Order: sequence, then C-alpha cells, then structure tokens
Amino acid sequence: MPFRYRLQKILDFRIRKKEEQLLVVQKAQQEVFIAEENIRKNNEEIKATQINMRRADPMMYDTYDKYLIHLWEKAEQLELIRQEKQAILDQEKEKLVKLEQAVKVLEKHKEKNRELYLEEEKKAELKQYSELGVTRYFAQKKERLEEEEKAILKQLEELEGT
Repeated sequence: MPFRYRLQKILDFRIRKKEEQLLVVQKAQQEVFIAEENIRKNNEEIKATQINMRRADPMMYDTYDKYLIHLWEKAEQLELIRQEKQAILDQEKEKLVKLEQAVKVLEKHKEKNRELYLEEEKKAELKQYSELGVTRYFAQKKERLEEEEKAILKQLEELEGT
C-alpha cells in the first residue's frame, strides 16, 4: 500500500497560494522597476534642460526655471510613488515569506509521516518474515519428529521381526 499523506489537499492549497503570491510579488517588483525608470527618465530630462538652458537665449531663462521647478516637483512625486510601490513590494514579500514557511511546515510534517510510514512498513515486513521463520521452524521440527518416529517404528519392527 503506497504512502498517502492525509493533509495533501491542504499542502497543495498552500503551494498554490504561495505561487499566486509569488506572481503578486513579481508584479510589485515590476511596478517598482517602472517607477525607478520614470525617475531616471525625469532626471535625464532635468539634466538635458539644464544643459539646454546654458545654451539658450537669456530671455528664455525664466521659462527654463519654471520648467525645471516643474521637473523637480515631478521628481519628488515620482520618488513618493516609488516609495509607496516599494512599501507594497515589502509587504507582499513578507506575505510570501509567511506562505513559504507554512508550506515548509507541512512538507516537513509530510516527510516525518512518510518516514514513520516506511518504518511501520519495515516492522510489518520483518514481523511477517519472523512469522514465516517461526512457521518454517515448527514445520521442520514436526518433520524431524515424524522421521524420528518412523525410524523408531522401523527399529521396533526390526526388533520384533528378529
């Protein structure tokens, strides 16, 4: 009879939940990456604007200043968004760690139960072999006794016959 873990459905459920959470974590990581990419693009835009401002006509300085202030405000907003996305990512990672621990606990429990099952199977097999050995021993003993009785009867017949 093969090993059957009685909590297999729960283990499968927890594994599914862990895999789903892993996908959520990957999406959150992607969102953090996108936010960081937006910050990088904004920083490049700020640098390009500063370089263009140096080459520009002095009459345009006011416009460049306003645009740079706008870009710096945008940079602050993007950083806040990145921090929010990072916080969400950290929360999702914590959930994933908890789910992984729950799966590991059940897998350990399953392995212990499997070892106990194999140990019991071994004991049952040894008991069966032991019973076979005892049965064979008594059968051989009975056979020897019968042979001895036949030998004794034969000797008696020979004694009586002479």
